Amino acid sequence: MSRPEHQNPPEIFYNEAEAKKYASSSRMIEIQTKMAERALELCLLPDRPCLLLDIGCGSGISGEAITEAGHFWIGYDISPSMLGIAVQREVDGDVFLSDAGQGPKFRPGTFDGAISISALQWLCNCDKKGQEPFKRLRCFFDRLYLALRKGARAVLQFYPETAGQVEMITAAALRAGFGGGLVVDFPHSAKAKKHFLVVYAGLSGDMPKEIPAGLQGEVDEHRQTVAVAQRERQHKKKGKNSKTYKDKVYEKKEHQRKRGIGVRKDTKYTARARKPRF
Repeated sequence: MSRPEHQNPPEIFYNEAEAKKYASSSRMIEIQTKMAERALELCLLPDRPCLLLDIGCGSGISGEAITEAGHFWIGYDISPSMLGIAVQREVDGDVFLSDAGQGPKFRPGTFDGAISISALQWLCNCDKKGQEPFKRLRCFFDRLYLALRKGARAVLQFYPETAGQVEMITAAALRAGFGGGLVVDFPHSAKAKKHFLVVYAGLSGDMPKEIPAGLQGEVDEHRQTVAVAQRERQHKKKGKNSKTYKDKVYEKKEHQRKRGIGVRKDTKYTARARKPRF
């Protein structure tokens, strides 16, 4: 099945029928709600009601999670049909129509934080002639940086298609002035794996000094954080090719057996290094 962003631009893909189906699916609502709650956890918000920006708010599912957490929010989306559903559901936040790639303008320092659920990957595609994904990402992050108060965090959950998209997104965030990194939940699961870009707009004295226990555990256990500020890339200790010489020998012999070529049986001496002869 092809990815939604390959079928049509978001404002066309999420038409009236798709918007109704999206908003009425109990499974989709549950997934979106859980991801929104996780994003709020990673935001490290102060213990007071905050004003948040919901980027790609859609039908308001993620906004409801913000409301349940005791915060206020403003959201925007490019799909009129999705926003229509949000209005019908009488969400507590204010919503308006806008394209994230053009970056709506807000008064500097307006928001205490921002979240986005399943929207950022749409900016990695060219939907119209003359569009350049990196320029759209730059515009998005530039405007977002200005809209956040100093030290505020933005947590953007997205589904990257390739490693190149992750690099392009993090590079755009870095050039806009953000610091932070990429947090990957359940990195070894094909279905449950989730990418969260966690970035902050500068440093502030009232920022929490410690990250949540859950986030710390994931970073230590899975080593999935890619620092945007320093552009540190983590590699495996053995490099890209972690196979040993012995593994390669066994693999080659097995391949020859499948082709019907006669090879010697595997023993404890197979692929063992021979002593040098003088």
